Amino acid sequence: MSPRAFAEHPRPAAPPEGDAERQPLIDPPAGTRVSEADYWAQYYEHENGYEWNNGVLEVKPVSDALTTWIYQWLLGLFRLYLDSHHNARLTCLEFGFRLSLPNKVAIRKPDLGLVLDSNPQPLADLDRSYQGTFDLCVEALSDSSPAEIRRDTEQKHDEYQAAGVPEYYIIHHDPRWQLFYRRNAFGLYEPIPREAGLIRSAILPGFRFRLEDLSRQPSPEAMLEDPVYAPFVLPNWQRDRQARAQAEQRAATAERLAEQERREKDHERAEKERERAEKERERAEKEALLAELAQLRGQLR
Repeated sequence: MSPRAFAEHPRPAAPPEGDAERQPLIDPPAGTRVSEADYWAQYYEHENGYEWNNGVLEVKPVSDALTTWIYQWLLGLFRLYLDSHHNARLTCLEFGFRLSLPNKVAIRKPDLGLVLDSNPQPLADLDRSYQGTFDLCVEALSDSSPAEIRRDTEQKHDEYQAAGVPEYYIIHHDPRWQLFYRRNAFGLYEPIPREAGLIRSAILPGFRFRLEDLSRQPSPEAMLEDPVYAPFVLPNWQRDRQARAQAEQRAATAERLAEQERREKDHERAEKERERAEKERERAEKEALLAELAQLRGQLR
């Protein structure tokens, strides 16, 4: 696998000399040419969410609602996984990174970025952009135009591949545009095998999801009962639930044993009472027999 292209981009506190009097455009259209320094200083945090492609501003397109809901569900699944594994950190939407590529420089803002704790460049708490190369990027595809489709499926595919992003996911409500890539030993993306309808990550041990669940979007409560997700969805809650179930089972067992003991004691008391009554009956019969015998003796005298 080829070395990753780690970013060491400049983010000057003030515009470079010669640009001090330049006023930024308030709302520049896509295709506007700006320097990298001006991009970081004036457009990186712009409300339009600009990306920068070798000197040209690009506006991130908007996905439809169905695709946005898939994105939200997948983001939630990543968070549930990280709540139990604690081996990576996530960024979303407006968090960018610099790609120093053989033929150009680009600054991209993946809809979801993931940085492993094992990444040589950690993601710091106060970072506003990532200084390294993400371990996983997710883009929610916009299909408003063929150019927008090509941007994620071809352009960013090639950029992330060249930059050394190990895994790249493209999500969309149409299964035709649900594409999942993993870099191979030659540094090229190849489709992640869809084994039994599952996508499994190679960089996140145990992370997986059903392709059909991108549309179904099961709740965490449903995933707790699903063998695909149960190993990493709310494990603390599952342990608590198991502990409660075990405690309830122990309580039920104790109550059953106590009830059995009560029944045995009641039976023992009833048996003793029957024996006592039997002895009392035998004693009364004996006394009556002796009385009758004494009476007969008296008559014989």
